[in-house]
Amino acid sequence: MNKKEIAVELVAMKILLVRGRKVILDRDLAEMYGVATKVLNQAVKRNTRRFPMDFMFQLSWEETEALRSQIVTLNIRTTGISKKGKHIKYLPYVFTEQGVAMLSSVLNSERAIDVNIAIMRAFVKLRELLLTHKELAEKLEELERKYQLHETDIQVIFEAIKKLLEPPPEPPKLRFDLN
Repeated sequence: MNKKEIAVELVAMKILLVRGRKVILDRDLAEMYGVATKVLNQAVKRNTRRFPMDFMFQLSWEETEALRSQIVTLNIRTTGISKKGKHIKYLPYVFTEQGVAMLSSVLNSERAIDVNIAIMRAFVKLRELLLTHKELAEKLEELERKYQLHETDIQVIFEAIKKLLEPPPEPPKLRFDLN
């Protein structure tokens, strides 16, 4: 992936939701930065004070297995996960938006700068999309409320129209008694 290939859409596809947080896997970041996952994690470990738990955290075995089952096209050569047989050797780390921003301070290269800019734009775009969806959902709810309020009125109108369409009742026949 060169400088021209760092598209916001491609980065956005790498953003996952884990523990209620939007994160990117260490292996995906390493691929974007053009380094081995081990190199990225070593740089982070040399600077642990820069990466508190709300910037990055390690996945549990259960979370890792859940992600693996979701990513059916998992290919060991392209993902950088160390494997022994069918099981991974090391639990992956994930980085939040703040953690990704902090990576730019420990991976100091032109590529790191370009990648960080693309990743920050992807997170912003994702937030904008979520906001748009929220606004649309609110408008839909408002329309539903209006419809429900008018539904009763519409039913009354339909009943009145139905009564108007009914044939008028026959007038009572007058009986004259000639006795």
